[in-house]
Amino acid sequence: MEAERYIFPERLKELRTREHISGRTLSALMGLSKGMVSRYELGEVEPGARVIVRLAKFFGVSTDYLLGKK
Repeated sequence: MEAERYIFPERLKELRTREHISGRTLSALMGLSKGMVSRYELGEVEPGARVIVRLAKFFGVSTDYLLGKK
């Protein structure tokens, strides 16, 4: 389970950079504070379920993919 914890930051950064979206822009689109996406990508903070669902919908992936379950 511990290894899965570190997949989310990597997947988020991969999806964000693939779409050429800055962390600040993604934070604004998700209604988050300016540096929150950066903190997610660094593994400093773990997002709640609502944010994970919104991110998955935004990028067109499953929550399982974001969380490294798939």
